[in-house]
Amino acid sequence: MKHSFATAQSTVLPIERAEVFFDGVFSEPRLQHPEAVAVGPDGWVWCGNENGEVLRIAADRSRIELVAQAGGFTLGLAFEGDRALFFCDNKDKAVYRLDLASRRVARFSPPGIRIPNYPVVDTRRRRLLVSDSYDFAYPGPGVWAYDLATGEGGLWYREPMTFANGMALAPSGDALFVCETFARQIARIAVDGSGAAAGASVFADDLPGLPDGIAFDAGGNLFVGCYEPSRILRIAPDGRMAEVYIEDATAHLLAHPTNIAFDGTALFTANLGRWHVTRIASDTNAPPLWRTVAET
Repeated sequence: MKHSFATAQSTVLPIERAEVFFDGVFSEPRLQHPEAVAVGPDGWVWCGNENGEVLRIAADRSRIELVAQAGGFTLGLAFEGDRALFFCDNKDKAVYRLDLASRRVARFSPPGIRIPNYPVVDTRRRRLLVSDSYDFAYPGPGVWAYDLATGEGGLWYREPMTFANGMALAPSGDALFVCETFARQIARIAVDGSGAAAGASVFADDLPGLPDGIAFDAGGNLFVGCYEPSRILRIAPDGRMAEVYIEDATAHLLAHPTNIAFDGTALFTANLGRWHVTRIASDTNAPPLWRTVAET
């Protein structure tokens, strides 16, 4: 299935709507090639570092703090409300859990996953879903699921994927959307009433970029951070139209954006190619950020 998309000349937003939110090239601690970004329950912007650190940046941009460190390369982040932060480390092939109250870090996932890339907290089913990129050269399974209380789990979606990367649960909770970066597509994995994977379909393919991170807005549109070229896409709820939302031909403000995160109308992007987090003044709005806290 082929999907139409807008050309780079017909982007929705001009690059002037983007700005450097925090420049970490000379900060202390340094912000070095961040892969992940998330807005925390404290209102700070959290991100990962190339040396395995987890950092947080004040909403007013006044300071950056080192919160935790695993020692490898920090990939995706996901909050379990105000209880915990889960983060992936590709050196240790593990997901770590940071207790937000005590700041204690402990390995969460047992051995087995090959390249843990991006975690998603499935609050309704009390589990953590984690994409396994498997290998840069070869497709492989897939998505893992771990019990939030015990860390026990295993492969949840076993079919091969072409570098499974960023993920997002559908607002309805009945599907998991997964970036397949080197296939240039977004897969939709149905979730049945028992929480099992119930088959996958292609939600959008032939994308004009390598999809890395995704996030829904309040209207059900799917926003996609593309590692190459440096652009953000917006895909309609039915998957039939993908448009270039904003891009940077110079790869400076948007420098190989990977994970993305909404905070109201602000859209934050990590930039694996540089030393900063970008803030985009979007023309949309995200779902209520902490709606799941009351459910947990």
